[in-house]
Amino acid sequence: MNETALFTLSYGVYLCTSWDEGRPVGCVANSAMQITSKPATVAVSINRNNYTHRCITETGHFAVTVLAENSDPMLIGKFGFSSSQDTDKFEDTPYRVRGKLPVPDGGLAYLCCKVIGKMETATHTVFLGEVYDCDLIRSGKPMTYAYYHEVLKGKTSVNAPTYRGEEKSDGRTRWVCTVCGYEYDGETPFEELPDDWVCPMCGVGKEYFKKI
Repeated sequence: MNETALFTLSYGVYLCTSWDEGRPVGCVANSAMQITSKPATVAVSINRNNYTHRCITETGHFAVTVLAENSDPMLIGKFGFSSSQDTDKFEDTPYRVRGKLPVPDGGLAYLCCKVIGKMETATHTVFLGEVYDCDLIRSGKPMTYAYYHEVLKGKTSVNAPTYRGEEKSDGRTRWVCTVCGYEYDGETPFEELPDDWVCPMCGVGKEYFKKI
């Protein structure tokens, strides 16, 4: 079986959020799609290891925020590479309560949904949600997963359905963030990163980078 055929499927980059006893929580999702138009219904796939999965199950509600190409990449690093169980992902992240759910600022649009069904797979739950509130937040172009990888040089979380394991190196020297997996391999090679270096994806300092 040639699994590279799966690479031809299209994906976006979304933030899926909910509540944990009044505390906003969320994670990154790349598998979301509209199922019907009347009533408007969407499906989103969430790994059962994600703390947000538990919160969606308990509350029966979730919001999907569609990210734009010019959304702050740190949103992906913050929501995609740490757990809401022990990290306040909304600390220093402006958000508004829309349709009774927390929606981070900086996205392109949002959809607030009530869970009306679900399907279990080996690792993920596909939540079926009826949309009861949605709107555009600002203008822009939706971010695709291809853009995230090819332009932003982002990596895939181990909980994502598209995770393929460790990628092989091509022999070039890179600095890799040990938190989110971002790789710096720009035109200016660094033997040592500058003291004020900050990961453009998750915001950690140079001490979290390693050279490969």
